[in-house]
Amino acid sequence: MTSTNLQKPPPKPIKTRRGGVQSIRTRQAIYLLLPTLIAIVLVAGYPLFITFYYSLTDASISSPDKATFLGLGNFWFTTDEGNAIGILQDPKWWSSVKYTVGFSLISVTLELILGMIIALVVSSTFKGRGFLRTAMLIPWAIPTVVSAQMWKFMYDSEFGLLGRTLKTMLNGDAILADSSTALWAMIGVDVWKTTSFMALLLLAGLQSIPSDMYEAADMDGASKWTQFWKMTLPLLRPTILVALVFRTLDALRVFDVMYVMLGANKAADTSMSAYARLQLIDNSQLGYGSAVAVLIFAIIMAVTVAYVTTLKVKFD
Repeated sequence: MTSTNLQKPPPKPIKTRRGGVQSIRTRQAIYLLLPTLIAIVLVAGYPLFITFYYSLTDASISSPDKATFLGLGNFWFTTDEGNAIGILQDPKWWSSVKYTVGFSLISVTLELILGMIIALVVSSTFKGRGFLRTAMLIPWAIPTVVSAQMWKFMYDSEFGLLGRTLKTMLNGDAILADSSTALWAMIGVDVWKTTSFMALLLLAGLQSIPSDMYEAADMDGASKWTQFWKMTLPLLRPTILVALVFRTLDALRVFDVMYVMLGANKAADTSMSAYARLQLIDNSQLGYGSAVAVLIFAIIMAVTVAYVTTLKVKFD
């Protein structure tokens, strides 16, 4: 008997169904995510549930246990005398929605443009680049309340240098006295503070683009402008969308800038969160304030769904 006859045949490969492997991976993913999901439910689930519950009642802060169920009365309700007391019938609420949406659109757009310029500058190689990257984060590192109070002093029409200059340009009117000019003043504060955060996110995306692509484009004779529109922007699109998600949702929840610079009553006309705080704390209306919080949650959720849908389309 030859040696070739003594050799054992190779073992047959074990066939594994793709569906079985996929189900195992799915179960493993669920087991790994389960502790986090339980923590989220415990931390955020109960506050959300109790807020939705109180939004359907006339509960007050002093006696929440004596609440009466109103259904959707906090959102839309007219008394027998014809008086409208629902949130959706309150002009102050719609004023806060209008100003918050306008504030978010303008500030986030300016931050995207300026952040892109800063990110392109600090991504290039030059002397002192490390210092500039660190220095640009200083406005973002300052607490919002501190920066708002600082800018409020600067906007003061009596002793603030910027405020006195703007007062002359506005024919003697203080910039924070009128709601329209005050909106632009607060947009300036927000842009000054958070543009560096936008630039930081965009810079991370720029660093992920291979440099040899630009070297090849230079050899082909493509201009810097062509490289930006044909290469940088398409490759940076996912990063831009993620940055827009973070900043837009943060801008829609704006509270401290307007509260510090305008005060509680005037801020309620320009910020949805300040309007909710006015009803919940100053007016002690737990049910009505919870209903306002539910509306803010619904608006932010709608924006989030729109962004997530856009992100899914782009990533696929």
